[in-house]
Amino acid sequence: MNGRMLTTKQKALQLNLDARIYGSYAEIGAGQEVAAAFFKAGAASGTIAKTMSAYDMKFSDAIYGPEKSGRYVCEARLLKMLKKEFRLLEERLSQSRPETNFFAFANTVEVLNFQKTNNGHGWLGLRFQANPQTSPNEFVIHVNLLDNHKFLQEQVIGILGVNMIYACYYYADKPDLLLTSLMDNLSRDRVEIDMVRITGPDFEHIDNRIMSLKLVKNGMSNAALFDTKGKVRQPSEYLYKKNILALRGRFRPVTHVNMDIFERSKELFLDDPDVDPDAVVVLAELTLKNLNAEGEGIDEQDFLDRVDILGSLGKAVMISNYQEYYRLVSYLSSLNRQRKIGLALGVYSLADIFNPRFYNELKGGFLEAYGRLFGHNVVAYVYPSSDTASGELITSENFELKSEFKYLCNYLIANNQIIDIQNFKNSILHIFSDDVLAMIRKGEDESWRDMVPKEVVKAISQKCLFGYPCSIEEQQQAELKRKKEEAKREALREARKV
Repeated sequence: MNGRMLTTKQKALQLNLDARIYGSYAEIGAGQEVAAAFFKAGAASGTIAKTMSAYDMKFSDAIYGPEKSGRYVCEARLLKMLKKEFRLLEERLSQSRPETNFFAFANTVEVLNFQKTNNGHGWLGLRFQANPQTSPNEFVIHVNLLDNHKFLQEQVIGILGVNMIYACYYYADKPDLLLTSLMDNLSRDRVEIDMVRITGPDFEHIDNRIMSLKLVKNGMSNAALFDTKGKVRQPSEYLYKKNILALRGRFRPVTHVNMDIFERSKELFLDDPDVDPDAVVVLAELTLKNLNAEGEGIDEQDFLDRVDILGSLGKAVMISNYQEYYRLVSYLSSLNRQRKIGLALGVYSLADIFNPRFYNELKGGFLEAYGRLFGHNVVAYVYPSSDTASGELITSENFELKSEFKYLCNYLIANNQIIDIQNFKNSILHIFSDDVLAMIRKGEDESWRDMVPKEVVKAISQKCLFGYPCSIEEQQQAELKRKKEEAKREALREARKV
């Protein structure tokens, strides 16, 4: 092969000829394209114990049990399939094949219908042993299928399935390659992978939030999402039938102003008669640009620290490659077309909304972007600022804009699509995150502690975050703790190899 990318057939054949592995395939909704790839490659008897497909809902429920949601293309269904199929392998074959690494592959997929009135998407998963007679690992992804014909979408599922199994057995010690190889023999205009999670005894060293970040960095997805516990979630499933309130920022660090924007905008959002208060998700959104604000590349530990802090404050986190607000809104609207979307932003962020340079790629320019941004049941809640020189309060009504944009801004204000936040805390308007960050790094002025929530103070002080100059002893303790945790994980991995 000489370093060249293997074809799907070459990968399937190599797996078929690998005497170490043996497993089953259960596929719903897109043919049996993955199993078919192994049959067509030849020597499939060396890999395949069983293939099956339960298209009929009653058959599917009889085998795997009903879903409370009534949905069949969902993560819960996939996990039931993986659990049952792997258990059957162990029950039936562990005595006769004690030296085998068992695996169970499953997918549940919706491809385009004949009328093309739906969106193709699906869940794919693999439960597999890295070594015989050990606890299994689990690899799960969610994909959006972008081809305009069902047969092409089914073909993508077949390629992805082979790539997944191959990656888990040959790239397990190379997480970056394991991830990027999922797109071998595919292109981004055919498929988007918007969730990935790999867990198990052989992958305890992997943080799935970093894997999700790399999905976005590598262009495999435009967005990834974590819940308030830091768990990786699939966006459309997590946000299903939810009203969404989003605040974009760097959150480096989270300040009292950030929290006041969250709270005050949420109050207004919940007062909206179109918003069901029992179906609201509040998101802190980080763009790749905000993660790389200093131009030195994305620091993965810094990213995790920010996600941890936001989670401790009860906020779900989205990372995206949507620099323009209209693209963010278009994405969120595509997940929930009938639900309300709120954008919480500081008054100076209006400059990003009304800056024409962000809309050069659109034929309709700013007016087209305006239609996308405010044409989908969207409202923007604007938090004021205080002019550092005059002390004047700056709101959406007196914020300086070019005259051609000022008229449109006034129109949006009159139609309650831009709403100024009124019940803000005037005493904290002097707080700016850049100033706080500078204070933290200098370590001379400890007044920054009064400008951020207590959870943030604790995290920064204990973990020496954002350049905080801890004492040498504190830095050594923090570094020693990280090294001990990594050494423990490495020892577990080596023990399992033996």
